[in-house]
Amino acid sequence: QVHLVESGGGLVQVGGSLRLSCVASGRTLSDYGMGWFRQAPGKEREFVAAISWNGGSTLYADSVKGRFTISRDNAKNTVYLQMNSLEPEDTAVYYCAADRAILSAGTRTQAEYDYWGQGTQVTVSS
Repeated sequence: QVHLVESGGGLVQVGGSLRLSCVASGRTLSDYGMGWFRQAPGKEREFVAAISWNGGSTLYADSVKGRFTISRDNAKNTVYLQMNSLEPEDTAVYYCAADRAILSAGTRTQAEYDYWGQGTQVTVSS
């Protein structure tokens, strides 16, 4: 069983930055792709970013490309999401997730992820 815990959320002004962390326990993440998703009030959960098992490739939603960066430190069993130039539209609960496939390249598809964290709230004020 994999347990994912996100942290780093909070309240920030427009244009500010936050770095989210996702720490895994119960299984090493080094063989699995990881993703970040978010859900705003009244909206469906959506893809934000994904990273391959070795960090060699990344994917981003168009809405965050150029502002957000996903990275991982397999030695620490941790995945990060650096968020810069934050906008009110980025306000949401952010979730990290672990892909079910070994040596995965990362995917935008939520159904491909087996394990999810509890989420961390990000609020961007204007």
